[in-house]
Amino acid sequence: MNREAVITEALDLLDEVGLEAVSTRRLARRLGVEQPSLYYHFKTKRDLLAAMAEKAMAPHADAPLPCPEDDWREWFLENSRSFRRTLLMRRDGARLHAGSTPRGDLDRIRRKMAFLVTSGVPERHAQMAMLAASRFTVGCVLEEQAEADAPDAGDLPDDVPALDHEAAFEAGLALILIGLEQHTADAAR
Repeated sequence: MNREAVITEALDLLDEVGLEAVSTRRLARRLGVEQPSLYYHFKTKRDLLAAMAEKAMAPHADAPLPCPEDDWREWFLENSRSFRRTLLMRRDGARLHAGSTPRGDLDRIRRKMAFLVTSGVPERHAQMAMLAASRFTVGCVLEEQAEADAPDAGDLPDDVPALDHEAAFEAGLALILIGLEQHTADAAR
């Protein structure tokens, strides 16, 4: 049993039972080991959850970084979409990610910020837009995943249309981008 195997098994457990039911006791039983042996790899459950969050974000963390010739607007949208897709890959992916610290991702975040600034976006606006888009994305996915897990998710009155989560996400993301474009244009004047 190595650290990667424990994380992989913990993520599989997450997909099966949801974040509330993930426990070190349950994970140890699943791995066929005693619970204290997990502490060799993770001192606390919080450490395990942080490692799970980092591994769950790998598809987004491994996405190509922007190139100087990329249009910053298109990149900004696609970066947020990639983040959303990655959160949706795991049951309770947004809850797992919320509050986590991007330890291994700081260099990538700096490079993304540098790309926006080099593209003409004022640094403070770039920081706030990336933060807003990130939190907006997590919030959208939290709502989407909560609705999917709700026992009465399909019990809407006939006159209330079901929410198209992707369309709502795209609309909100477009509004964030419009605001960023406006602030960038204002700063350039």
